[in-house]
Amino acid sequence: MHNLDLIMTITGGFTAALLFGYLTHRLGMSSIVGYLLAGIAVGSHTPGFVADRAMAEQFAEIGVILLMFGVGLQFHLKELLEVRRVAIPGALCQSAVATLLSCLVARWLGWSWPAGIVFGFAVSVASTVVLLRVLVDNNELHTPTGHIAVGWLVVEDILTVFLLVILPILFGAGTAGSASLPAAIGLSLAKIALLVALTFWVGGRVIPWLLERVAATHSRELFTLAVLVLALGVAVGSAQVFGVSMALGAFLAGMVVKQSDFSFRAASEALPMRDAFAVLFFVSVGMLFDPTHLMQEPGLVLLTLVIILLGKPLAALAIVLVLGYAPRVGLSVAVALAQIGEFSFILATAGRDLGVIGTSGANAIVAAAIISISLNPLLYRLIAPLERRARHTRLWQMLEARSKPPVPGGEKIPGQHPVSRDRAVVVGYGPTGRMLARLLAENAIDPFVVEMNIGTVRQLQSEGTGALYGDATNPDTLRAAGVQDAVALVLTSAGMQGSEEVIRLAREINPRVRIIARTTYLRDIPALREAGADAVFSGEGEIALNMTEHMLRKLGATEEQIDRERERVRAELFGNPVAVKPFAA
Repeated sequence: MHNLDLIMTITGGFTAALLFGYLTHRLGMSSIVGYLLAGIAVGSHTPGFVADRAMAEQFAEIGVILLMFGVGLQFHLKELLEVRRVAIPGALCQSAVATLLSCLVARWLGWSWPAGIVFGFAVSVASTVVLLRVLVDNNELHTPTGHIAVGWLVVEDILTVFLLVILPILFGAGTAGSASLPAAIGLSLAKIALLVALTFWVGGRVIPWLLERVAATHSRELFTLAVLVLALGVAVGSAQVFGVSMALGAFLAGMVVKQSDFSFRAASEALPMRDAFAVLFFVSVGMLFDPTHLMQEPGLVLLTLVIILLGKPLAALAIVLVLGYAPRVGLSVAVALAQIGEFSFILATAGRDLGVIGTSGANAIVAAAIISISLNPLLYRLIAPLERRARHTRLWQMLEARSKPPVPGGEKIPGQHPVSRDRAVVVGYGPTGRMLARLLAENAIDPFVVEMNIGTVRQLQSEGTGALYGDATNPDTLRAAGVQDAVALVLTSAGMQGSEEVIRLAREINPRVRIIARTTYLRDIPALREAGADAVFSGEGEIALNMTEHMLRKLGATEEQIDRERERVRAELFGNPVAVKPFAA
């Protein structure tokens, strides 16, 4: 029966998440809203199927670990340093304002100070997933606004990790109110420092060595398994040996992998597993929500929304303007941060486990998250019309006049390689790939190689050739290689698995890119053409053409006869002659 409950919980949770996630996505909202609604639907507070909350929470723990591992993998120190003058003071001041307002609300409701502080921490943290989605949808990710907002979130992520470490120390059993509290804090900070040092010193050597040995097997399953073992292993080891949160260990493991040559592939390979467990995390949070709470304590939910939708944005707007940025930038950053999400749930869950936040606080956070996440994209679309109306006012013009230039390098895309005007992405670097890369370079088209052999990638990088270690069947790999701005994508390996998927993904990312593929057998050509390839070359076909031409020459045929027979054989073998058209950006 226990196994059946487990299967029913996972199946029911995923099914509800799929249905509600698809519905909210079609409505233009974040899928997170759908996952939370799915949790409400399968929870004990609504009729119908009821999932096992304890089991869901156990899987949610894995989701938290993988989420924090992903944060470490995506941590861009350079990106933070570029906007540190506004991101660091902005995130700290805004978090302080949100926490102070939340504490006032909590005290007014009769809560304890610890409850108010933890509740405030949870309300102050914006959702990375929602913010990135809004910025991408509005083409603002790679603008000064996007860089400031993302850097702001990096600071909030670091603050969240610190809070997850410090909360058990402050509010754990036997520590709060104890005379030995300073000693307990000092000991815990010493353990954290030792963990960080060992993770980067030992892990910085062992982890890349391990990943390189696993990558040498060319087994995708083993590499994915190795990444999961590292994330979970370091997280569990941090908790068991050093007594700190598993979230911190997972975050540090992600940072160590980030510094290796395997960072991009590790991120892309771990994403599906991370997303699956993250969905269960959001579902488990939704299961905690009691819809009747909205009727019982509407004031708490309303005040929480006021803090999220008014208090936080106004604080962010004031900070950005005081630091001398344009009013459009300040307004965009403020609205983008006017929501809460995954880290709010993580902090709230930690507070609930410590007995600091009760059911009322957790319900308010879930309700406020659902509403703020749903409203955020709609509010962001109001920025442009608001700017058009306000730009003629004296205040707006004064703020615009005193604003400083955008952040230097604001157009650079973090984590991606600069794209030249004429670039061809070459997948595979065997004999064919090497020849093509050389010919492209000699004809003023920069080749960028995507290769699964780490040694080849390192050699190319040392020679000054753009190269990326990753799987081309992953869309993030193609984007990082620059296929969205490339003039051509060339699949040079005849035995490559997933060629059709690579072609479809590239065509979706860049409809204008010219795609050239290679296959061993003639029977594979129609499928590759249907997937979107402009030209497909088959080993069987090319051998037949070369043998035909050789025979005709030996028999004394003229060049005109050879050309005519070549075209006839090509049409019979390939279906249509290979059209020759110039690369066009």
